[in-house]
Amino acid sequence: MHWYVSEGTAAVLGLLPVRLDEVPTTAYLMTGEHCARDCAFCAQARSSRGRAHRLSRVIWPPFAVAEVLPRLVDACRAGRIRRVCFQVVHSAGYFQRVRQAVAAVRREVDIPLCVSVGLQTVEEVGELLEEGVDVVGLPLDAATPQLYRELKGGSWERHLRLLQEAAAQFPGRVGTHLIIGLGESEEEAIRLMGELLSCGVGVALFAFTPLPGTRLEHHRPPDLRTYRRIQAAHYLLKRGLVRPGGIKFEGGRLVDWGIPREELALYLADGEAFRTTGCPDCNRPYYNERPGKTPYNYPRPLNPREAGEAVKLVLEGGK
Repeated sequence: MHWYVSEGTAAVLGLLPVRLDEVPTTAYLMTGEHCARDCAFCAQARSSRGRAHRLSRVIWPPFAVAEVLPRLVDACRAGRIRRVCFQVVHSAGYFQRVRQAVAAVRREVDIPLCVSVGLQTVEEVGELLEEGVDVVGLPLDAATPQLYRELKGGSWERHLRLLQEAAAQFPGRVGTHLIIGLGESEEEAIRLMGELLSCGVGVALFAFTPLPGTRLEHHRPPDLRTYRRIQAAHYLLKRGLVRPGGIKFEGGRLVDWGIPREELALYLADGEAFRTTGCPDCNRPYYNERPGKTPYNYPRPLNPREAGEAVKLVLEGGK
């Protein structure tokens, strides 16, 4: 049996001799291959002509579980890895496969563990939580019903209802992914985030990344100014620093935060709003960006220059 291991994780575990500019603090592992679904942005999609061992920009080479586990245990005990995250490809036997993977880790080490997986019922969420998963991620990805139907297939409304029901039954233990840049407006993304956060659903923001061989390979990534405004809205809404009803939009674009600009700048000054969102210790280095480029999601604390530049982009977008 094997797992796919993200290249950065493989370097931390000593499985690959890769130089890292930024080190992942979560071990990213993937189970399964040849997805039954056909998401337009995903290299694992049924119709994708891209490289099979890729998810977003990251390469995931396969390694025997027997080789991964002892190195993972050592890295966890040494503090180099502080969380384990399984990405689950929706292929035959996926639910049993992820249960086996969770059990294998749990037998060896006590560490926070999360799973990103497409489930069908609240009962399945409960099963994974009972077996030792701390947080179950149910990726919604698309911010509107129409984008969901066009790019993922199926019912956005049903997926949203599952998220809401699971979060109500298991407070603080259910999250989702939202990909910015698929064609949604700032208003659609921010209103959805407000709804999800009010229900207790954790939101991890991703920037759309065009990948060769996928249906969206020629689609542009999001404008950095738009992404910064959405990051800021997520940060402020999550902490109750702005009211959803106080944010104003024109033509789908955020134009007024409902608080003074000076107050907004003060809340954002430390740069925390622009770091990777998701579970604690999840930093996903270069998942959405190339080394040398300004990151959409910073995998580390921002320095004063970086924070100032990010805040400036937010302030350019509204009153």
